[in-house]
Parts: sequence; C-alpha cells; structure tokens
Amino acid sequence: MFSPTRPLELSQLPRGVPQPHRASSVAQNSEPGPEPEQGFTQTPSQAQQVPNSELSTWRSISIVASSFTIVFTCCGLNFAFGVYQALYEAMAQEPKTPFTGATPAQIGLIGTISISLMTMGAPFAVAWAKRFSPFLVSLVGGVIFGLSLVLASFGTRLWHFVLTQGLLLGVGTCMPYMAAATVAPTWFTSRRGLAMGIILAGTGIGGLVWAPVLKALISGFGYRNSLRISGAVSSILIAMCSTSITWEAQTQTRIHMENASREARLNGIFMVPLLDWRIAKSRKFIAHGLGAMFQAAAYYTPVFFFASYARTLGYSDAAGANFIALSNACNAIGKIVIGFGADRMGRVNALSVTTLVSAAITVGFWLPSTVYGTSNTSRDLFIAFTVLYGLFASAYVSLFPTCIVELFGVQNFASVNGVLYMVRGLATLVGTPLGGVLIRGQSGLAGPSAYMNMSVFVSVLLFTATAATLWVRLESMMGMDGRRSFKWKV
Repeated sequence: MFSPTRPLELSQLPRGVPQPHRASSVAQNSEPGPEPEQGFTQTPSQAQQVPNSELSTWRSISIVASSFTIVFTCCGLNFAFGVYQALYEAMAQEPKTPFTGATPAQIGLIGTISISLMTMGAPFAVAWAKRFSPFLVSLVGGVIFGLSLVLASFGTRLWHFVLTQGLLLGVGTCMPYMAAATVAPTWFTSRRGLAMGIILAGTGIGGLVWAPVLKALISGFGYRNSLRISGAVSSILIAMCSTSITWEAQTQTRIHMENASREARLNGIFMVPLLDWRIAKSRKFIAHGLGAMFQAAAYYTPVFFFASYARTLGYSDAAGANFIALSNACNAIGKIVIGFGADRMGRVNALSVTTLVSAAITVGFWLPSTVYGTSNTSRDLFIAFTVLYGLFASAYVSLFPTCIVELFGVQNFASVNGVLYMVRGLATLVGTPLGGVLIRGQSGLAGPSAYMNMSVFVSVLLFTATAATLWVRLESMMGMDGRRSFKWKV
C-alpha cells in the first residue's frame, strides 16, 4: 500500500507537543489547527492512531485514483490524437474538407499545440492552484477541456481546429493535469515513484482506451459527433475527480501562510512566483532542464505519427489506431514497472537508463524500418519499436517529477516543477512540428523512407537528452562541501 508522507507522521506525535504551522488533520487540511497548550502531554492511544492512519491511507488511495482518472482523460485523449492525425491527413487529399491541401506538419500542429500547452502553462496552473485551490483549477480546466472539443466539432477551416482542438484543448488539459501532477507527489515518500508511475500511466491506458473508442465513434457517428461525445464525457469525468485533488496537510498550511501575506487573491493573477535564483543558476537545475527540453522535443513526435507511418507500411487506418493503442498499453506498463523499480535502484539512475535505452531503440529499430521499404522486415522492426519505445521512453514522464523532489526538495517542488514543465512544453512546440516538416512529401502518398529524417532527428535528440541526464546523475553526487562522493542509489 502507498506510504503517505506527513499525515502519518503527524498522527504519531503526542498531542501535547507543539506543532507550529501544521495542519490539524488530513481530512480537514484547509485550515491550520489550533496550538496545543504548552506543557500538557498526552500520548495518543492506539485506538486514536488507527483511524488517523486508515484515513491517511484512504486519502492517499483517493489521490492516486482521482489523479489517474484525470490523466487518463486529459492526456489519454491527447495521446490518441494520432487517430485524428491520420483521418485529417486522409481528408487533406479530398476536395471541400476543412483540411484540403494541408500538409502533415500543418495538421500535426493541432496536436502539438495541445500537448505543448499542457505543460507550457504549468507555472500559471501551479500558481493558481496555490492561490485558489487545486480543486477549483482542475474543475475549471475540465469545463474548458470539454468545451474545446465541442467547439472543434463545428470547425470549417484548419485554423478553427488549431484554435479549438489545439490551443483551447491545451489550456483545458494543463489546468487539471498540472493540479494533479503537482499535488500528488507531496503525499508520498518511499513509494513516490510507484505512485507517480500509476498516476501517469493514465496517459498510456487512456490512449489505449481512447484510440479504438475514437475510431469506433468516427466510424459510427462521424468525426464531428465523435468530438462532441468525447468532450461531454471527459468534462464530466474531470469534474467528478477534481473534488479529491487537495494539498497535503503541511503543504496546505505553508500555502495558507503565503496567501495570507497577499492583500487580495486576484492581485497578480497572471504573475507566477519566481524560481529561487540559487536553484536556477545551479548546474543541477541546468542539467535537468536540458534533459527535459531535449527529451520533450523528441518524445511526442513518434506518438503523433504512429498511425500515419503505419499506413506507409501498408496497414489500414484501423491497424494504425491499433498501433497507437499498443504503444499506449506499453506506455502504461513501463511507467508502473519502471516506477516501482526506480524506488529501489534510484530515481535519477532510472531516468538516465531509460532515456539511453529509448534513444538506442529509436536508432536500432525505427531508423532501419524506414530503410527496408514495405517488407516484412520493416513491419517487424516497427512493431518492435512501438512496443519498446512505449515501455522505456514513456518512463521519463513519470520519473521526471519524482526526480525534481529528489534533487531540489519538497519545499521547492512546486516552483521548479512548474518552470521545467514549461520548458518541456516549449520544446514540444518546436520539436514535433520540426519533425513533421522533415517528412518528405505527402505522408499519405510517400513510403516509409519519407520518415527517415524524422527518425534520425528523434534519435539525436534522445541521445542528447541522455547526456544531460548523466550530467544530472553526476551533479546529484555532489556534497555540501563541493566534493563528489560516489553513491549508487540516486
């Protein structure tokens, strides 16, 4: 079972011990508790401790379940965009459609903007969650998420979809996703990697479920009704789960103290807290930021083009959707299994190893697949790439926030997490469209070789990200005296 952080520790302290700036309980963590009388000491009975422990355990389970469902819905639909990518590319070859004459890169901009804004807006989403509440931020984001898909269903031009299914959907994804991803790690210590692995496996499981569902909806009701149905369902799911997204007790108390120093909550609503300059200029932060940037620039490119590339190998549109589902299934398995292993081998170690393996997989399987044409060898290589890339490349996403806690501490997690997620969003906004531009010709008419430049581009970015994660590994061994001492588990 998961091991929550402060709530269990607080419940085991004697009642008479002063606990300044601590929340009174897990269940009522919105207001600081009253100070106990000095000098009065009473050891809590076992009967008193058990309910608190049980409450903390169930609270942790609730956080994991709700956060998982939010990620499953928001990110899962984004990860299933490949279904729409392939559909819109096919429509681009037909007359009188919203996408007639559009290139793969132009169509890919829809999904790229959405995925990019999912993390680019992180500093604002985190700041709003601290200033108001993560529940409110997640709830409003869920409404925007559903509305964006419904509005997209009425689009008649490519730019209509860029604004709705791209820009607005990205904002609607960012708010609940960042609320969940920032709140959840503060509730766990020894099993933080496993907890975040389960939560962020929602991207893979969501893509696994949503890809065939969207394909079935499009086949049965048309793509416009598919957008409307998925928008309504997703908005309801996010709203229901937002009620459980609350700060851990000690974090809540610290945030209350910060908010108390402001004259009004609306003051500086579009300003975000600046990152501590000592952290920002540290080699550890620079290395982790570079790794985040290069990995994000590469990571989503294959995910968005799985279905399109599969079509160049002779697979049907339905088979292309199945490749997306297969990748997302492996995505979920990789995050959970590697997250579990990372708690034992070290989260920074796991981050470096999985990034290196994902780079080797790309150059070892996808690149050769683009060379052999439409042969069975090319298909086999692509299947292997789909499985292995889903298992290892996706693990970076779940290990990334846990490593931030390891490297910079819980007290700096929210600010560092927001800034580095923004870096990842900016990198995605540049990397994925650039990868789309590297496709030679119209992907619907070209063969696998048209994707050779894209595969090389992704490989180079991932190897560069690996170098940055190894730098983080070295910096994490630096002691307070400025000397490095070897540690295996980092």
